Amino acid sequence: MITGMDILGAWVHGWAVSRATAPPVAEPDGYRIDVGLPGHRVRYLLRTPAAVAARARTVAAPGTWLKTCGSRPEVLAGLTPAWTPGETEYLMAFEGAMPPVAVPASYSVEVVGDGPVWEVRVSSGDAPAARGQVAVASGVAVFDRIETEPEHRRRGLGRVVMHRLAVAAGAQSSVLLASEAGRGLYSALGWRVESEVVPAHVS
Repeated sequence: MITGMDILGAWVHGWAVSRATAPPVAEPDGYRIDVGLPGHRVRYLLRTPAAVAARARTVAAPGTWLKTCGSRPEVLAGLTPAWTPGETEYLMAFEGAMPPVAVPASYSVEVVGDGPVWEVRVSSGDAPAARGQVAVASGVAVFDRIETEPEHRRRGLGRVVMHRLAVAAGAQSSVLLASEAGRGLYSALGWRVESEVVPAHVS
């Protein structure tokens, strides 16, 4: 079982495995991941808004991202004008096995991978309909890049993807970072919100 701010660490380590980045580096205020992509050079994951002001002043180079656990007003108060905030996200957790979900007629499901990363692809004929991936780090499943194509939404495909990923991962503790839109789906599946997460970046 994962509790409290251990959930941030679980998500950070699983996200790094999912995205094949360098391993996270522990920092006094959270974690750093050297992502190494254009526009996304490095990412800092901060445990509290109290750490934002110092980081915002000292790491404001192009391609730097902050993701901070805490309320949006508190996080925004610590940012300098160099930073562009994004929409609030939600760190969520789930314990136990996810209930099985039937695949709607006319759709097929493919599970790819043999660990520690698996991908689920849902198709309608030859056309992609939904996808997602999961990575397991230290026994915790971290769900990532859960997507349903607009023309295939509201047909339960997100639930199908989540269940098949959970079966592939075989973990009893799971975490993810949800958008505002995704929070409703995951809440309906029994996930709980552990913290708001406010992103910001320097272009």
